[in-house]
Amino acid sequence: MLGLSTMTAAGLALSACGVEGQGGESATAEGFWDGKESNGRLTFANWPLYMDPDKPELKAFTEETGIKVDYDEAIQDNPSFFGKIQPMLAQSEPIGYDLMVLTNGIELNKLMELNYLAPLDHAKLPNFAEHAADIYKNTSYDPGNRYTIPYASGITGIAYNPEYVDREITSIKDLWDTAFKDKVGMFADPQELANFGLFYNGVKPADSTERDWIDAADALQEQRDKGLVRRYYSQDYIQPLSNGDIWMSMAWSGDIFQQNAEQGTNLQFVVPEEGATLWSDNMMIPFTAKNPVDALMLMDFFYDPEIAAGLTEYINYITPVPKSREVLRDKAAKASGEDKEWLERVIDSPLVYPTDEDYEKLHNYVPITSNNEEKFAPLFLSVSQS
Repeated sequence: MLGLSTMTAAGLALSACGVEGQGGESATAEGFWDGKESNGRLTFANWPLYMDPDKPELKAFTEETGIKVDYDEAIQDNPSFFGKIQPMLAQSEPIGYDLMVLTNGIELNKLMELNYLAPLDHAKLPNFAEHAADIYKNTSYDPGNRYTIPYASGITGIAYNPEYVDREITSIKDLWDTAFKDKVGMFADPQELANFGLFYNGVKPADSTERDWIDAADALQEQRDKGLVRRYYSQDYIQPLSNGDIWMSMAWSGDIFQQNAEQGTNLQFVVPEEGATLWSDNMMIPFTAKNPVDALMLMDFFYDPEIAAGLTEYINYITPVPKSREVLRDKAAKASGEDKEWLERVIDSPLVYPTDEDYEKLHNYVPITSNNEEKFAPLFLSVSQS
């Protein structure tokens, strides 16, 4: 649902063409913010279902600052949105949005490499400095948060249905167990798939080499050749997992939380002992934005614990603001009935607020650049699409 980077044919075509950046020096110059002021408005491109339809957080922002926000659920997946905005950015033209949210991965790396993003002025991000969890500061994909700060995060781990699996699942290797032949779901996304192949071989994605990628692809191909994988999914794995078409699958933490909460299922989510993927949907400002100051103000506003709590209550994915849990706990203490039960479910869930032990086992994607992308993606697409 939150659309991790799927390497579509369009994405591969852009890579093959070797698009060049024309972001210009303005994208990296120390004086980017000189002379820029709030204009009292901004346009915000986000994913569907990533904010309460009534937009209470945006209303609070407008009430506090006077800035009006034009909100558009314009992003369905990372490659197609990148393909839409890249030609305009290459010509130093506005894309129609001042703030956008994309997942760390191939497209975000391209945006940074091509100098298409505005460098953030952290002097104007006091809430981020005070309230962001340390793990979301100085990330491996954007050291020093030069261009991005997270909007929400999630874990890619393993989910299984205990109605069909009669043992506790704890390891990546369970996905290779022949006892589950034709009952395993894997993700089609090459970055997600690659990480699990690397975890299976005991390799940390950030430390992986081209040789490690080949070995990971071989392990994944072996899994497929043995008939273990029923299907490579993009986003529609929840229903097959719930009804028993598959018994276990790679899964996103927020999906499992929502399915159990809304449908009364008992799907189990596991951070495997070998490791799992921590991904973030990140806020960023295109360097051609007409209202960058207003966009920066909204980015920081989302790190107010009260505002972060409201987003977390609706989204049910991992918040980068730990103090939001205290806000929700206070709200739950004053609530009753179903509202209280729901809030307590969110507060107590490690899928929304991971434990320290879980965080220690979480890793980002393999760092992909324009220099190695053509070697990386085809290895794993050959597994999922063969």
